[in-house]
Amino acid sequence: MPRPGSSHDDLPYRPCVGVMLFNRGGSVFVGRRIDQTVEGWQMPQGGIDDGETPAETALRELKEEIGTDKAVILREMDEWLCYDLPRHLVGVALHGRFRGQRQKWLAMRFTGRDGDIDIRTQHPEFAAWKWLSLDDLPGLIVPFKRDTYKKVIAAFRDLAQPAA
Repeated sequence: MPRPGSSHDDLPYRPCVGVMLFNRGGSVFVGRRIDQTVEGWQMPQGGIDDGETPAETALRELKEEIGTDKAVILREMDEWLCYDLPRHLVGVALHGRFRGQRQKWLAMRFTGRDGDIDIRTQHPEFAAWKWLSLDDLPGLIVPFKRDTYKKVIAAFRDLAQPAA
């Protein structure tokens, strides 16, 4: 529920980044969320701190969520994408302060080895992880994020190929 006296529409969007992390084979990283009652997979993402650029946030979030920042930026989307939380999560998710997220998406190439990825971080967000093809991604994503993910896939599809 939104704060007393406020409505869903009165709440702001949380500014954050999302990372489409490709491995050398052109597959994309996804993690299965620890904190969901339904099985929900997602790409790394997180809030932008004051004074941070989206690129700085992306590398910090990789380190915080998957234990490594061994990645290089391939491309940043020009536009920001927004999604709304389902009504039953407003006031619960995102510390109850936001109606959804306003995201800047970056495509990155993972430069490490699978052994460099360690989701048992200080504040774990993922219970499991895997590499998968872009075409398999939408079916694993929670419905309220699916449209956003489809736009990100369209923007970065040309990058889903083996590294040169």
